Amino acid sequence: MLSKFFIFGKTLFMGLVYADIELINGEDLSFARKNIIGVEEIRRIHITILVDTGSYMLAINESIQEQMQFPIVEKRKAQLADGHIVECDVVSHVELKFKNRRTMCNAMVLPGDAEPLLGAIPLEDMDVLIHPLRQELIVNPDHPYFAQMKMK
Repeated sequence: MLSKFFIFGKTLFMGLVYADIELINGEDLSFARKNIIGVEEIRRIHITILVDTGSYMLAINESIQEQMQFPIVEKRKAQLADGHIVECDVVSHVELKFKNRRTMCNAMVLPGDAEPLLGAIPLEDMDVLIHPLRQELIVNPDHPYFAQMKMK
């Protein structure tokens, strides 16, 4: 599913929204805090990711997983945009950073070099929004300095 709508006349069109994010291996962060590894050994990568509100989770591909070596916690079936169902690894301890926001989440590992997706759960956890006119991901302007979540 595409992630942004804009109005041209009275017709509703969809467009693609991408964001530059940083993925960090959360296990490495923990090891660095315990002085088991040095801070320079923490695995991290900057990627451009498709913001996809039709997806629930963060989805990375096998190439990213090969570099980052996130711990695999389970296997799940996922339905792709074309309707095919594939079995994917689910990895944990993925820290995701966007501007002044961060979240720790699990991620589905999509086959091959599939396009990474930023789904609804991490988007909500970081309290970020899609700006329809600028076609970009933004920090929620109602909470510019820190994420705010509803607890009810």
